[in-house]
Amino acid sequence: MSLRQIDFTKVLSDDQVYDHMMDSYEQLGRDWIVHQWNWMTNTYTAFKDHYKYLIIISLVEKTLQFYDQMNIKYTFDQFYSKSSLQIEKFSISELCEKLQLPKETVRRKVLELEKLGVLKRQKKQLIIDRSVFTQVKPERQLKLTSKYIYLVSQILNKDKIYSKNLDAKLIESIMKRNFSICWRWFYRMQIPMIIGYHEMFEDVATFHVWGTVAMNQAFSYKKNLNSSNIYNLTPDYMTFNKSLIEEEPSAGVSAMSISDMTHIPRATVIRKCKYLVLNGYLKLNDKKQYVMTGFNISRILPYQRKVFRNKAKFLRKVLNLLTIS
Repeated sequence: MSLRQIDFTKVLSDDQVYDHMMDSYEQLGRDWIVHQWNWMTNTYTAFKDHYKYLIIISLVEKTLQFYDQMNIKYTFDQFYSKSSLQIEKFSISELCEKLQLPKETVRRKVLELEKLGVLKRQKKQLIIDRSVFTQVKPERQLKLTSKYIYLVSQILNKDKIYSKNLDAKLIESIMKRNFSICWRWFYRMQIPMIIGYHEMFEDVATFHVWGTVAMNQAFSYKKNLNSSNIYNLTPDYMTFNKSLIEEEPSAGVSAMSISDMTHIPRATVIRKCKYLVLNGYLKLNDKKQYVMTGFNISRILPYQRKVFRNKAKFLRKVLNLLTIS
């Protein structure tokens, strides 16, 4: 059998992906917001509690890390072939450090997951019972993630730094074939990102509410953008976000609509919106709907630049895997 050679001139770096992604953000911004909003909604829907789901996927990510270290690879179908998943042993302190949450909170959520039957102790084994909760297989998330990777690959193709021509179905197929490693990369992007927003907004549900307002404005902005001459605009990250806030003050969303979209109770949404208004993240427009403020430019965008470094790392790994597959 001949030894396969890797052409390292075709291998992407984190900086290449990050720079081109940010320079072409006008073409990617809405799709990324939709990608993240759907993931956040699925995160909440599983247990009606973001933190319980974060605990579960943190334990899964740790197990996927062990598989990777042992060079054990599972396809999507293999990974979900059983209704339960044995996970590596963990401690409350370890989870607290990873999720940046108080020990009392993590301990309470773990106990609640045990009462629900999601986490089980069988002799010396620790088990996640997948049959107890919905949103187990990330079928839709894989499609959304594959679509976003495809859009990034198109930009890199256009900029002549990535030579492989891909389509979303091929990307999804290869990610499913290499599921255990690709989804570990995915969780390593998502978990720190969401925990960072938890620290900024004081809890994940507040970020979820804010993100719903952001997505609504992004859709309205993109719709108006498509009817104008997009080529006259500078398609970078700052232009997209400034235009999103400055040009769409009327594109608001009500608390009731946010509740319907996220499945978060209306009373909770109203409370979170009051916090966001009080702290300058949101304001009410003339129709008494919630819209973003200029405060998001100075507060959120600097943090997003940091977390997008993690996103670039995830994209780089998957795109390089696609290159050699």
